Amino acid sequence: MLIGILGGTGKEGAGLALRWAEAGHEVIIGSRDADRARVKAEALGAEAKVKLSGASNRDAATRAEIVVLTLPASGLAATLGDLKDACRDKVVISTVVPLTFGGGRLFTPPPQGSSAEEVQELLGAEARVVAAFHHIAAHELASADHAIDCDLLHCGGDAEAKKLVAELGRSMGLRAVDTGPLTNAGPLESITAVLATINRRYKLKGSGIKITGLPGG
Repeated sequence: MLIGILGGTGKEGAGLALRWAEAGHEVIIGSRDADRARVKAEALGAEAKVKLSGASNRDAATRAEIVVLTLPASGLAATLGDLKDACRDKVVISTVVPLTFGGGRLFTPPPQGSSAEEVQELLGAEARVVAAFHHIAAHELASADHAIDCDLLHCGGDAEAKKLVAELGRSMGLRAVDTGPLTNAGPLESITAVLATINRRYKLKGSGIKITGLPGG
């Protein structure tokens, strides 16, 4: 699959890019600054001995078969405002979690209920939005020498889109767990706030989550 990661120069985007490139997918790292994206892609590719390319967020979204969002929650409207046509009929994976550090509440969802639902509103009904990959720490993604010890929880309104996301998860060794429609994205995103608190309290880098009682669990 040809995957375009918007905001891919950050830790989460770079980690996903490495894992998917090592699994044999073609990956474009996107950024507001195309030169920055190309430099990041070249450095990551050389370090991990995989092929990555860099482009502007718009070019990455236009060229990709699957668009992945690793953007800050506060930047969704600014970035996606003119990408509606580029994402039309494509699977769009939102990894975005609306967290606010230093305030009274860590998880701070937008009026739509979740960042994924905000993405759906910004891109329109023809974008096939799936919420996924929130609970996999960037540290775990970057440490490609070992398996990731957690499940991939995802939700969305398009069954075929969710199947593609599950395939992407399996390609990096994750068991995919379908958690229902996109309206469940808020609870799904909020788990990240819980994991962040656990990491801080127990001095961990990458706590994860697994669902018991399922086949293969």
